[in-house]
Amino acid sequence: MLFRQADLAAIAAGEVTVAFRRWKRPMAKAGGRQHTPIGVLAFDAVERVADITPADARRAGFPDPAAAWAMLPNRDGDLYRIALRLAGPDPRIALREDAALTEADRAAIAARLARLDRASTHGPWTEATLRAIADAPGTRAADLAAGFGRERLAFKADVRKLKALGLTESLEIGYRISPRGRAYLGD
Repeated sequence: MLFRQADLAAIAAGEVTVAFRRWKRPMAKAGGRQHTPIGVLAFDAVERVADITPADARRAGFPDPAAAWAMLPNRDGDLYRIALRLAGPDPRIALREDAALTEADRAAIAARLARLDRASTHGPWTEATLRAIADAPGTRAADLAAGFGRERLAFKADVRKLKALGLTESLEIGYRISPRGRAYLGD
């Protein structure tokens, strides 16, 4: 789920505890979590509803139901109310800052990268992608992907796998290697 920065700030402050979405099928589930710039969001409930009540509109950060409806894209699908909260900080942030790698850490990272390479339909990619990001921090994902002859969205999905290992971090535009990633690469 995408959230505007202002909505994330309101969620972090505890001012917004509900979100509404129109979906053909639920795109979040109760008990699910999502990493965001403010930390990890927890989805406590995902329910199909017929309408937006005044109380729910206020819980979603709107003065009334009409304002909440106005923010929903005009598309097909059922209306869902998602109860959410900030569950805590993003653990990937602490992980990416941890550059004190032991031999066991290095071996574990190498094993995960080898597994990603083996599972790939386009061949080994992890080392080349890490090196490309290290060599050109802040380069747009589309430009990096083009350098590998890959489609942007598939490339970005692969970089998210590296981010989950604490090896990269996203910038406003592009990526950079994290301290952990630099330590792994030996830079």
